Amino acid sequence: MRRGEKRRGRLFLVEVLDRGDDKTPRVGYTVTKKVGNAVVRNRVRRRLKEAVRTHAAHDMQPGNDYVIVGREDVLGATFDQLRVELSRRIRGSR
Repeated sequence: MRRGEKRRGRLFLVEVLDRGDDKTPRVGYTVTKKVGNAVVRNRVRRRLKEAVRTHAAHDMQPGNDYVIVGREDVLGATFDQLRVELSRRIRGSR
């Protein structure tokens, strides 16, 4: 059974689990085969990783695990839209 909180968005789903410690946050990325072939899935994953690295990492709370499930819409969004949506979902605001 999965624990934690799910934060759904148009571009992706963010699952957050509080580990109960103060260590650095961990991030995992998932892109299913429904999104497309390996090339498309890797493009989605690379865009998400870069948005987290450059903008959203400071929004993450210590002691949390984050799993970001990418959707195909990530490829059609501008990087600024992706950055704003990712920061909003990680902070937990609507």
